[in-house]
Amino acid sequence: MLDGSILKLLVDGRGEPDTTPLNYGVYYKNTLVALCHALEDCILTSGSAPLVITAFQRGKWYLEEADRYSAIADKAEQVVIMASPEAGFHDHPTSQRENVALVDLADDDPVAEEWHLMILSPDYTAMVLCQELSVADYGKAGVPEHDLERKFYGFWTFDSALVSETVELAIAHVNRYNPALAAQLAEHLGTLKQQSPALRGEESSAVSHTVAQVVHYLQNSRNDLKGNLAFSLVDDLDQNLFSNELQAFLRMAQLVDLSDPVNPLAASEVVSLLEMMGQLLDLPAWQMQRLRLAGMLHRIAPAPVVANLTGDGPSCPLMPEVQALRLMPRMRAIAAIIAHQGECWDGSGYPAGLEGDAVPLESRMLSLVAEFQHRVAEARHGPPTDNNTAALGEVLATCQAEAGQRWDPKLVEILGLMVMGLQQGMSLPTIPTKITLGSGLLNPDLDDQPTVYQPSSQLTPR
Repeated sequence: MLDGSILKLLVDGRGEPDTTPLNYGVYYKNTLVALCHALEDCILTSGSAPLVITAFQRGKWYLEEADRYSAIADKAEQVVIMASPEAGFHDHPTSQRENVALVDLADDDPVAEEWHLMILSPDYTAMVLCQELSVADYGKAGVPEHDLERKFYGFWTFDSALVSETVELAIAHVNRYNPALAAQLAEHLGTLKQQSPALRGEESSAVSHTVAQVVHYLQNSRNDLKGNLAFSLVDDLDQNLFSNELQAFLRMAQLVDLSDPVNPLAASEVVSLLEMMGQLLDLPAWQMQRLRLAGMLHRIAPAPVVANLTGDGPSCPLMPEVQALRLMPRMRAIAAIIAHQGECWDGSGYPAGLEGDAVPLESRMLSLVAEFQHRVAEARHGPPTDNNTAALGEVLATCQAEAGQRWDPKLVEILGLMVMGLQQGMSLPTIPTKITLGSGLLNPDLDDQPTVYQPSSQLTPR
């Protein structure tokens, strides 16, 4: 990272413990173009006027986007564009808008090597923070000939606290060039900090819409690659785009956990419990992989209010989050697992009222483990106690009382074995989700595996 760059200042200034993993990754420019267009377009449908700060590296890249930034300026309270000045940089009509400010970066300014997009408002927040690889970083292959194959290092996020922190750094950088503008931005930022979302559900809904938009843009970009002979790294570009489709959902799930003061470790602990249960059942690797990803994403879909009961077999409910997952062919099995986590063993659940063994095995496992983890988290959040093992036993007892009604009795028995292990000192790792693994979390043939309706009578721990 370049000294003096906004990315490095953010990283160097982060305190301990680091509660928000940055999850760095390497992105091709064509991925960043599609990603930024999706995030920018969501400004047009947001409910409030955001503060938008961007770094375009060079004026010519801004000029390619200047017309679309005119539409963004119609919705934004303030737009700030940082770039090295070039012919026409100040002459485009968008640059003359009252709420659009240009900051001419010096040639030796490290921010001139960065690509940033910061969007901050009470109901919609997003950020891309990247830095272009140096010539030395490219190695023997050298800098790509095609502009869209250039690479950048950094991350993107929906975390409003992280975006706010980065905006402060950007304002400090603007102050070097235009103190009056920096003072205006600081005042606006202060106002935004006081306008926190009235309802967390409103922010979650905005993120859900944005994720669907990101997936659409990235898929369209992948379609544009097909048969395009101009690119020399088609497979790598395609994989990078797909990886970010999955990252969009993982970042949404991360935001749900970060926003929950009672249960911020839900995803990591549910994944650990699912892996423990899966190992006891000796499940195959592909099924464990499905469960792992379903555990990471299980909180992105709230309980549906409309059930889709058409057809003879189970189907996903009409929840936007689940339907967005189904846009990705390799995620359809994961979507089905998450959609049916509300089913009950006695058939009284949602969305399809499935009963007994008709509920997919992975959904049965996910629903039980997720509820157990949730109840344990609530117990931890209650009055302090020195007897954590007793709390585990009490939560297990509530699940055992619901066996045969809400839960698969065999799975409750297996959960009992797991609790015995935890009470005897077995640790439950809470490894942070490595979001930038992206497509590495999915095998190409993962969705080709059948939905599992394994009879409860066949569930015997090894």
